[in-house]
Amino acid sequence: MTIAVVDYQGGNVQSVLFALQRLGCEQAVLTADPDLIRSADRVLFPGEGEASSAMRALRASGLDRVLPTLEQPFLGICLGMQLLGRHTAEGVTAAGTPLLNMLPFDVVRFAPTDPTQKVPHMGWNALQALQTPLFTGLTGDESPVAADYVYFVHSYYAPVGAYTIAEARYPARESFSAAVRYRNFYGLQFHVEKSGSVGEQILRNFLTEGFV
Repeated sequence: MTIAVVDYQGGNVQSVLFALQRLGCEQAVLTADPDLIRSADRVLFPGEGEASSAMRALRASGLDRVLPTLEQPFLGICLGMQLLGRHTAEGVTAAGTPLLNMLPFDVVRFAPTDPTQKVPHMGWNALQALQTPLFTGLTGDESPVAADYVYFVHSYYAPVGAYTIAEARYPARESFSAAVRYRNFYGLQFHVEKSGSVGEQILRNFLTEGFV
């Protein structure tokens, strides 16, 4: 199986490549080549940083036109998930930043009213309301003992909608989209590559032959 990890000078790429190595994936390549990306069996779209800078890099390379046309299983991670949406409030101006428009959500900033709830939302949090085979083998249990914990670092989020396939709660137990899907495009708000055995199970599911 060939795996293309999209290179647009975004952060967190090496930890994704290391996670793939731990799973025994020998054919993962970091690339911005449209032909390699189109021909890969799976596409991973990691990201860490700021949305407007990421969108400038994607437009400069032409990848903003390539990614929406892909038909194989595609997984955005953290900022890579947010970039799949229509618009984000994050940007160098108050108008925010137009995104790739691959999924029907707008990204907004956490605005907790409780001063003990800090932004960014950072640390381990439990997944709930799990849908699709991406989460095969996980419980989705809300009890602290049985819950599936993953690692988040983000100040912006996608609200819960028809595209949501997993939820988490923050702040004050308000739900947001921890994972999204539209057709073959999946996105994870958390750092799957830093989420221990739960993250490995999710990546393993995504890489399984026949996953759609």
